Amino acid sequence: MPDRTQRDARGQAVCACSPGGSRANAAWEALLAAHATLTKELGERRDVWAEVSMKEYDVLYTLSKCPAPISLTELNRHVLLSQPAMSRMVDRLAGRGLVGREADPQDRRGVRLSLTPAGRELQRRVGRQHARDVARALRGALDADELRQLEALGRKLAARPARS
Repeated sequence: MPDRTQRDARGQAVCACSPGGSRANAAWEALLAAHATLTKELGERRDVWAEVSMKEYDVLYTLSKCPAPISLTELNRHVLLSQPAMSRMVDRLAGRGLVGREADPQDRRGVRLSLTPAGRELQRRVGRQHARDVARALRGALDADELRQLEALGRKLAARPARS
């Protein structure tokens, strides 16, 4: 009987979780598997993540792209954490002097978040090495045309309006 085990580029067996599933589900599973593989590979760099976790970096990176302070709700739209987990993380980052809080002029109960100078410096320092690692990982697996296609597809999916 022939071996029908699916294998990745390294020859490792991969789970075929939904045999007979739709093309969309297969694409989704491939996207999740690629994300998991790359996140694990990039997360193994202990020298990069010594001062901040990948999830904390995600918060710092998101805030670094904002031209003005943003609400916790807005931050939560861009970071894959639950609202309670995001609140606790922002508390920790603020306690370390990396995230600043200011009163929201339109909502007396709310706060606006931004990077402190120390947070911006840490984000840039970690970000430089992380960007090199991401480029190395992706260029090692994809050619220039594939990178352009991946970018275009990712932007197209991200630009989709959210459905409730």
